[in-house]
Amino acid sequence: MEENKATTEQTPTVLFVNKEKEPLFSKKNRKLLSDPMDDNNPITVQVLGICSALAITVQLKPAVVMSVSVMAVMAASNVIISLLRNLIPNRIRIIVQLVVVASMVILVDQVLRAFAYDVSKELSIFIGLIITNCIVMGRLEAFALGNGVWKSFLDGVGNAAGYGFILILVAFFRELLGSGKLFGYQVIPDALYEMGYVNNGLMLLSPMALITVGLIIWVQRYRNRTLIEKN
Repeated sequence: MEENKATTEQTPTVLFVNKEKEPLFSKKNRKLLSDPMDDNNPITVQVLGICSALAITVQLKPAVVMSVSVMAVMAASNVIISLLRNLIPNRIRIIVQLVVVASMVILVDQVLRAFAYDVSKELSIFIGLIITNCIVMGRLEAFALGNGVWKSFLDGVGNAAGYGFILILVAFFRELLGSGKLFGYQVIPDALYEMGYVNNGLMLLSPMALITVGLIIWVQRYRNRTLIEKN
């Protein structure tokens, strides 16, 4: 009787998501999406993925494509590792994670080559370097290996969105101030140039990307004092 009672009291699960215990978009699950945008941003708080923030933010277009690519890779990889987490031997978990991420990156790269070849050429090796992106591997190791599919999916999307937001923000200022354009289209009017305005070519150099990220970090900590490290 007790076994039957226990069986009847079990709640249905779909892909490790318990419908009755916790809503899909509960407050806790929503934090997985919102925290990486501010309190736990991969670039400005965790200081991860800085290399791509310096290398591909000269223009908005490659920054947006890179952000979407990382989101696709992170979401898919987190889901796959979460599904396999109870089957992966501990000693080879890093190898399995690398194989999964590499497979997703190759798939994304082939899609870009098929539908956005010019951007794929512009991004060049940086798409392949998603495999070694600290953010991707860090979330697989720190979260996907210990949580269900839905939470892992949200965590992947949230961290990729936080990463992409900074990339796009840096690219916005660098392209606008460096060349007077956005997405390759002239934004600053010719009348301003006729008055003597000159594009700030310094913004197109890699050091300015680092300075821009530093200014974003400063503004973020000014708004959110809890992020200021105590001595």
